[in-house]
Amino acid sequence: MSLVQHIDDAEKGVFDRHDYPIPITLSNSTTSQSDISHDSHHRNEKQVVKTSIPPPSTKKLAPRKVSIWIRGQLWFNTYRKLFTFVVSLNIVGVILAATGKWQYPRHYSGACVLGNLLVAILMRNELFGRLLYLIVNTLFAKWTPLWFRLGCTSVLQHLGGIHSGCGLSGFMWLIFRMVWVFIHHKTTHTSVLVFGLITLVIILITIISAVPWVRNTHHNVFERHHRLMGWSGILSTWIFVILGDSWDTNTQSWNPNGIHIVHQQDFWFVLGMTVFAVIPWFTIREVKVDIEIPSPKVVIMRFERGMQQGLLARISRGGVLEYHAFGIISEGRHAQYHYLICGVQGDFTRSLVENPPQRIWTRQLKFAGVSNTSTLYKRGIRVCTGTGLGAALSTCLQSPNWYLIWIGSDQEKTFGPTISGLIHNNLGPERVTLWDSKQRGGRPDVMKLIKETYVSWGAEVVFITSNYQGNQEMMEGCKEAGIPAFGTLWDF
Repeated sequence: MSLVQHIDDAEKGVFDRHDYPIPITLSNSTTSQSDISHDSHHRNEKQVVKTSIPPPSTKKLAPRKVSIWIRGQLWFNTYRKLFTFVVSLNIVGVILAATGKWQYPRHYSGACVLGNLLVAILMRNELFGRLLYLIVNTLFAKWTPLWFRLGCTSVLQHLGGIHSGCGLSGFMWLIFRMVWVFIHHKTTHTSVLVFGLITLVIILITIISAVPWVRNTHHNVFERHHRLMGWSGILSTWIFVILGDSWDTNTQSWNPNGIHIVHQQDFWFVLGMTVFAVIPWFTIREVKVDIEIPSPKVVIMRFERGMQQGLLARISRGGVLEYHAFGIISEGRHAQYHYLICGVQGDFTRSLVENPPQRIWTRQLKFAGVSNTSTLYKRGIRVCTGTGLGAALSTCLQSPNWYLIWIGSDQEKTFGPTISGLIHNNLGPERVTLWDSKQRGGRPDVMKLIKETYVSWGAEVVFITSNYQGNQEMMEGCKEAGIPAFGTLWDF
């Protein structure tokens, strides 16, 4: 099954669109079934645009033609730039070491292997990621040049490029180390060779399981193999390091001296890998959850305590093998609850409908998403389709400087009173556009909507959460129009 086929009706793309007049704000006097009514204190606020909804049109717009240059820029994004830089740098190092131009790796190849793997693990550590976001959001919000803030957001969003690049580079250095060990196998104990090969195979399986095609089309395979092989890799690396540091090549005998092992670089690298891999698991808790099923397409999960905007939660039925990430909706840290919107697509979300849990496993240390950098900008637009609202709504709930555009089908009926109430109670009509494609007879010309809102709202940036097709169309359109935009990551 292709990636696009995983998207249910609650989150269809935006290709099937009709060229209707675009309302930049919702008018109190022209509400439809898709428009959420607002508190009485909002009713006296000035409305900018008042539009009526035309009857459905059978004429569809042709797909936008985008130049190869635009698509090339989007393809070679910051993720691939970071990945290319890291891998290229390490390839140069391997070549220099193999040709004898650089002697350090010949004596300390373990440090080259484990240094890369340590950075790879660090890039996916929730605590380290939250620290980076906190530093950037605290030091550079609003006053620094826009190009610098956009660069900060781009690097933070694409830290996975460093993760993947260092993971692959560590594998390359391990191949170099094993070749070097086999060349000098007469002075190396057989057990060191065996565990070196075991570690090599485990890391290879870990890398293959994270290939974009595997991760997107067989996500459960990725979850199980990447996690289990990762832990197995750390265990085999410990054995490989201890055996290698305990074997004296000069005397051809074992010297299991703890003091000697502790003084080796690779010991501290593998210790760091272990610590950063373990930290998130200390925050796992089984917590109370309330399940609301407003429609067969969507599950709303409610948890206690409020959250800052821009965070994502990982949840699991079993607590060990599979964790699934969802955007967190919350009115702020002071709020009583936070919510997750789960589109009913795979086995996990279907199980929430068929057998609603009263308690569920989650990591209390949440990880930050691109929306967390919304505080860097003076004004912005949050565009989402369908269940993408889960990753978008908190930013608009917690900041009056962000405008929400939500495109969906039969929104109130599909997503229920809880989500409608959050929008109703917190967002004035002057900074939200709700487009119900079922009520309005089709989807909008989304780029026209974004462009007009971008100008009228005085936005600096656009954040997009949509399905694969919708995200691609909007990112291409924004790039073409010169609008800074960050979209959903699908293959990283």
